[in-house]
Amino acid sequence: MSSFSLAVRDSSTMLRRNLLHARRYPSLTLNLLLTPVMLLLFVYIFGDAMSAGLGGGADRSDYIAYLVPGLLLMTVGSTTIGTAVSVSNDMTEGIIARFRTMAIHRGSVLIGHVIGSVLQSIMSVVLVGAVGVAIGFRSTDATALEWIAAFGLVTLFALALTWIAVGMGLVSPNAEAAGNNAMPLIFLPLISSTFVPLHSMPGWFQPIAEYQPFTPAIETLRGLLLGTEIGHNGWLAIAWCVGLAVLGYFWSASKFNSAPK
Repeated sequence: MSSFSLAVRDSSTMLRRNLLHARRYPSLTLNLLLTPVMLLLFVYIFGDAMSAGLGGGADRSDYIAYLVPGLLLMTVGSTTIGTAVSVSNDMTEGIIARFRTMAIHRGSVLIGHVIGSVLQSIMSVVLVGAVGVAIGFRSTDATALEWIAAFGLVTLFALALTWIAVGMGLVSPNAEAAGNNAMPLIFLPLISSTFVPLHSMPGWFQPIAEYQPFTPAIETLRGLLLGTEIGHNGWLAIAWCVGLAVLGYFWSASKFNSAPK
């Protein structure tokens, strides 16, 4: 069997393993989904008051439309925390040491985690999106091409954050530390343009919110789904995604290969 065929076979096996774990122990993923879902329901109740931040006589429906794209990417960040915890568990419970003694492709362990996490992120985004539609979110102006681009952006963003989460899991001494190390993936959306436009923030804080990874991705997704201006955010979002994915990959591969054999 060629090296490529071996890698594909073993990665597929590891992917099935991680999906089985997610199916048997769904509580972690469901708990992480509670934050974006509760925020959506919170906005549905208090949206008329919260929409004042948008200006221009915006109401609840306007604020829901504004908020949902940001919460979809916040969902990606929340879901990948489970990846950090899962990787840390594998490293501390000894299963990785067992895999190292077996005739399997070395990178398949991490690849299985990454692909499994990306699939879980996409399914989580679909669930949160369904809640958004149920409370009034609509994207009637988006073309089929824009929907495809939006799906591609969410997938690329999930891939980038997943590789970062894998690295966090590898350097964490236990699952609790892995969850704490990955908390910025939930915190960063809170200081982005998820909830309010950048111009409504204090002047000194606007550059911090504008150039962190989540804001360009959120503004790009918002533009694709709602027809708002994307501007330079599209290129920034792609640059952040590619940069984080490459950084996370090499960081994870380095830590995994340097671990005791």
